[in-house]
Amino acid sequence: MTALRRSRAVAVAFVTFATFTDIVAYSVAVPVLPDLSRRLGASPTTIGLLFASFGVTLLVVSIPMGHVSDRIGRKAPMVGGLVALAAATLLFAYSDGLVWLFAARLVQGAADAITWVVGFALIADRYGPDERGRVSGIVMSGTSVAFMVGPSIGGWMYEAGGIRAPFLLVAGLAIVGALGFVWLDVSPPVAETEPVAVRVVLRSRPVAVCAAVVVAISATLTMEEPVLPLFLNARLGLGPARLGLLFGCGAVASSILHPIYGRLADRWGGRRMMLTGLPLVACVLPLINLTWSYASTIGFFVLNTMAVAMVITPSLTFMAEAVAGAGAGSFGVGYGLYNMAWGAGLLVGPAVAGFVYERMGFAWLTLLWAPMLLIVSLLLARVRSSATSSPRSAAG
Repeated sequence: MTALRRSRAVAVAFVTFATFTDIVAYSVAVPVLPDLSRRLGASPTTIGLLFASFGVTLLVVSIPMGHVSDRIGRKAPMVGGLVALAAATLLFAYSDGLVWLFAARLVQGAADAITWVVGFALIADRYGPDERGRVSGIVMSGTSVAFMVGPSIGGWMYEAGGIRAPFLLVAGLAIVGALGFVWLDVSPPVAETEPVAVRVVLRSRPVAVCAAVVVAISATLTMEEPVLPLFLNARLGLGPARLGLLFGCGAVASSILHPIYGRLADRWGGRRMMLTGLPLVACVLPLINLTWSYASTIGFFVLNTMAVAMVITPSLTFMAEAVAGAGAGSFGVGYGLYNMAWGAGLLVGPAVAGFVYERMGFAWLTLLWAPMLLIVSLLLARVRSSATSSPRSAAG
């Protein structure tokens, strides 16, 4: 039993369960929160602000909690993050006013930051550079499944069991995850080194460039969400059902490819994989404009998803490699920055896409977006692998 509590595989399973639960909590809100907000008298603008408030605490909490976990360990923050997620979902279930809904959404954003930042830092503690890609791919595969089932679970339980049912389910999952981490022996890794100051990690050029890549790929992934349905409805007359199936096909492709790309990143390096994936995304993104049927749309969209996944999983491994040049005990800070960069992409992508689409259309949006990805690729190409850098050189 002691060996099981200390098992790296069990730790990965719990991190995967925690991120799965977090994404289910996030996606369950998509079909439920708008109706709940309207019942409480919210306007469309207020509903939009409610959804956006999630990103506020995600951006604010990510780096501080990563730094805290570098200092005190991963166990307590993971337990606290999952308890906070359970509290947020219970607030959603029993809220009787908009103030409580906003409070719940803010707590949910903070819980998301803790779960992802500390979870991936825990993995980086226990796996070396030649294994992190495989493990990160497993975790990301689980989250892709969560994106597929979350909205369905939320909508179905909302109709079958009432407004509180989906939130109570998520709260139960979060408590189970918290108890799992209480039981788990998350002792410091054998090869742990002293964490360095936050500013040293943030001044590392490889870390900064990796963050730029994450902003770019996160914005690329999310910029399609508000405008692609509009484009496909105008071009092919696609309704919600077939659009949902389209995004579902992309999620299936991601869940299959993340572990594969993770293994390739272990073999070839995360930087090399990203240098392949970023130009590929730039090339395939505009192809969606050529669609002539629903089948061709699925083909182009899945191809785009395959290219995007080739950047996401390797970026997780490269961030750990980049942070290693500034202090191997500071993975929490590195993944805190990673999470902030992802959140920045979530905010920037849809906003820019909506603005450009309204004025220039989808074709120009994708054609103007591609050079940005190529510029980020050039920045990445000029960065030397930080695995060969010493903490002293990174600090200087």
